Amino acid sequence: MENLAIHGGEPVRKSKIFYGHQLIEDDDIQAVVEVLKGDYLTCGPYVEKAERALEAYTGAKYAVAVSNGTAALHCACIAAGIGPGDEVITTPLTFAASANCALYCGADVVFADIDPETYNIDPTSIESKITDRTKAVVAVDFTGQAVRIGEIREICDRHGLVFIEDAAHSIGTKYNGKMVGSLADMTCFSFHPVKTVTAGEGGAVLTNNEELYKKLVLAHTHGVTHDESMMEGAPHEGPWYYEEISLGYNYRITDFQAALLTSQLAKIDRFIARRKEIVDRYNKAFADLPGIMVQKEIPESDTCRHLYIIRLDLSKLTCTRREFFDAMSAEGVQCQIHYVPVYWFPHYQRLGFEKGLCPKAEEVYQSIMSIPLYPGMSETDVQDVIHAVTKIARWYSK
Repeated sequence: MENLAIHGGEPVRKSKIFYGHQLIEDDDIQAVVEVLKGDYLTCGPYVEKAERALEAYTGAKYAVAVSNGTAALHCACIAAGIGPGDEVITTPLTFAASANCALYCGADVVFADIDPETYNIDPTSIESKITDRTKAVVAVDFTGQAVRIGEIREICDRHGLVFIEDAAHSIGTKYNGKMVGSLADMTCFSFHPVKTVTAGEGGAVLTNNEELYKKLVLAHTHGVTHDESMMEGAPHEGPWYYEEISLGYNYRITDFQAALLTSQLAKIDRFIARRKEIVDRYNKAFADLPGIMVQKEIPESDTCRHLYIIRLDLSKLTCTRREFFDAMSAEGVQCQIHYVPVYWFPHYQRLGFEKGLCPKAEEVYQSIMSIPLYPGMSETDVQDVIHAVTKIARWYSK
């Protein structure tokens, strides 16, 4: 039997490949250079161009570009009127920002369990967690697959809750033929470098509700307005005059980030197509591989996958997840784990959360691993990843 690199054999590849990576091309660089040579580095015209591009792509009426995905979630919670005494339901299988955004507003976080096949929040669990204090649901499109938007929309409408879709992973995904970004009360995107399109950092909140849009604009710019119709204090004295009419934050995105985002959005269909090609290759390669399970997908979601996760069936393998992870690294394939359940962290433990709260999420977490997926991967890269997973799974197969 072929030896693993950690047992003295030759590794699949000599140079490391990582789970995610941006794809920056010459036109992206030129777009940023043009801004850097211009008059506005921030608060200029490119931010509006990026917002209009997001609206055109998703079909949402309003987009507010912000400094990062976490800022997007915080602004959405502010616009939703979330505050002390309120509860916000979310999933534990996510990056901490999906829950932290409620804490920023003084609200309490309530964790609902997941569907163990799709890894997304389970609408039945959401419903079971609703109390008279529940104000909103932050539903995360984990790995890029859309949550069960129709069911969550119905639950939120029936209980008078704000539906915030954390779509940090899912720009380019469609649900029942409609683009993510136009379906929830507010949808939050992230443009971190490993996402489908990047602004370096950056994020956005999209909505079809004009009242929410106005609140989002205030939330991300210090609560300041130049709009006379919104002013409450002294008479308007001249073009320099503005008012702070609510408490807000400096969550602005720069013009050079917005220019990069706009350039990337022009190529998003190509990026999505490549991601789908790689996902299809992985799905076929791992479909019957002992010890490896692949994420199930609901038929309503036409998914642009941000992450590709394999789940180890440790009952059919003689290794631990850590051993499998280290073996992948030894083969030149650096994986990642997404995510440690949020309430396992010390900060949440100090808030009173304990392990065992969402058993399905915890069980899934302990056996998942993200393998490389990004549009800049070559055919050799893809084949090397498949070879490494297959080689290690067979080595450790019982």
